[in-house]
Amino acid sequence: MLSGQIPPQIGLLQSLSFLELSENRFTGEIPPEIGHCTELEMVDLHDNNLQGEIPSSFVSLVELNVLDLSKNRISGIIPKNFGELKSLNKLVLSKNYITGVIPKSLGLCKDLQLLDISSNRIGGSIPDEIGQLQGLDILLNMSWNFLTGPIPEGFSKFSKLANLDLSHNMLMGSLTVLANLDSLASLNVSYNNFSGFLPDTKIFQDLPDAVFVGNPELCINRTNCKISTSSNLHGIQSAKNLILLVVLSITVTTIIVTIGVISLIKTQSSNNDSNNEERGLDWEITPFQKLNFSVHDIVSNLSDSNIVGKGCSGVVYRVETPLGQVIAVKKLWPMKKGERPERDLFSAEVTALGSIRHKNIVRLLGCCNNGKTKLLLFDYICHGSLTAALHEKKVFLDWDARFKIILGAAHGLAYLHHDCIPPIVHRDVKANNILVGSQFEAFLADFGLAKLVSSSDCSKVSNTVAGSYGYIAPEYGYSLRITEKSDVYSYGIVLLEVLTGMEPTDHRIPNGAHIVSWINQELREKHTEFTTILDPTLLQRSGTQAQEMLQVLGVALLCVNPCPKERPTMKDVTAMLKEIKHENGECEKPKPAVHCSSFSRSSEPLIRFTFPFGIVSSNCCCV
Repeated sequence: MLSGQIPPQIGLLQSLSFLELSENRFTGEIPPEIGHCTELEMVDLHDNNLQGEIPSSFVSLVELNVLDLSKNRISGIIPKNFGELKSLNKLVLSKNYITGVIPKSLGLCKDLQLLDISSNRIGGSIPDEIGQLQGLDILLNMSWNFLTGPIPEGFSKFSKLANLDLSHNMLMGSLTVLANLDSLASLNVSYNNFSGFLPDTKIFQDLPDAVFVGNPELCINRTNCKISTSSNLHGIQSAKNLILLVVLSITVTTIIVTIGVISLIKTQSSNNDSNNEERGLDWEITPFQKLNFSVHDIVSNLSDSNIVGKGCSGVVYRVETPLGQVIAVKKLWPMKKGERPERDLFSAEVTALGSIRHKNIVRLLGCCNNGKTKLLLFDYICHGSLTAALHEKKVFLDWDARFKIILGAAHGLAYLHHDCIPPIVHRDVKANNILVGSQFEAFLADFGLAKLVSSSDCSKVSNTVAGSYGYIAPEYGYSLRITEKSDVYSYGIVLLEVLTGMEPTDHRIPNGAHIVSWINQELREKHTEFTTILDPTLLQRSGTQAQEMLQVLGVALLCVNPCPKERPTMKDVTAMLKEIKHENGECEKPKPAVHCSSFSRSSEPLIRFTFPFGIVSSNCCCV
């Protein structure tokens, strides 16, 4: 661990993008010179012993996406003009000694998805402007402060919010404003001064009483609640209700424990039934979305007849809940004895997917753990994997469908590489990890090998094989390191697979060659017409779009360049694919060269060959 004070000379690094000094032993104040690093996108100083106030110079960090100063000893107020940080996506100031009030200007941070100011000494009312943060979808936590007044009416517009915690404050008034927040997976308003009846909506009907306790004037049970104008009478009634609640809780707990013990004894007597064994264990469920089912609804359906796939990280089941919702449940293989923590696929996938939202990344609904078995719950994607669609012929994909899939997958990877703070490397991009929806939309899946680019072990040599045979970038063979450009290579293999209809090491490829070697030999050595390498069924059904296929082939060959630095970024790839679709039918017209700084002159001969109708200049390609 690092200790001492953070050097103010950091302010001289004006091109710095990420400042990650968390979980150390830094002391003293946060250097205001950090505000000079105006290119910063992430500042993470959590879990240190930093003191003093939040530097007012931080408002100059207009590119900032993530600010985490939690678990320190920071005092003073939240700067009033924090609203100038318009790009802020996650703001975490919890577990400090911050005082003052919540600045109204925070309502201007329209891109905020997560706001956590819990466990401080913040007072006053919640500004109405906070209700304007309608992008909040992960977490709003204001618990353990000294907030007063009612919940602002604007909170009723938090239609995407998954987790809301207002507990341990001095808030008052009705909870009606929260009545229709159907996306909530968790809510806690305990230990405040709320009053009146609970809203008669499903979200409130499904919540346990524990999230409402500590509100003497709040009617939790409509059938046995008498609101009196006399506080003494109400106090007596509340005391009676509390005693009754305790007695009932003890009785119910005793019954549940008895039933649990009996179930456990029965379970242990049947060693041949692993599912029964699991039902006897206590399950913990962590929801990331609003869930309308229980752990029992899931576990009871994990039978062989519901298996829809198996992979290196686990087995996947198709489960239909009592309310008719169909979800995919991944049951991870147990960690082998003596296996290193870097193989903890469960933590990797939860870390990667728990706090990101993108239309082309499979949605993680929640996770379950009983100490022995770990489950991941996802939306069920009806057409299964791209591998199944291409090679098992369950559904025919014409060129329009294939193009939509590869473009969607490119968008998903570009989001991971360029829009996540810190960036995420998937490390196992392949056709089997791209799921296909009902409208042929693509969903990236299986993040069991994913790593954050800024994590301490991302640049280290890995003892775990990262990726799948046929898709692994060549540099992994000599460096054992995976970067974003490794994902780009794997994506290029997927493009070749989509175009040819053949797997990377398909038995139909002569002499057992890899698909990249085979295509290079056919096109560059034998000068074969490119249509001969295309999937025959694709040509039959979509032959008029061969020009687009040729252009996509050019993008694929750029992606599989053996030199990582010569490959485009996923942002470049996405731009090129979108341009291909946009320029469809106009390729005979010369186009201005497009600047693509991430790959260089050595790619020119390949591009010239692949795009005879375009113009190529140094470091560029045009389609």
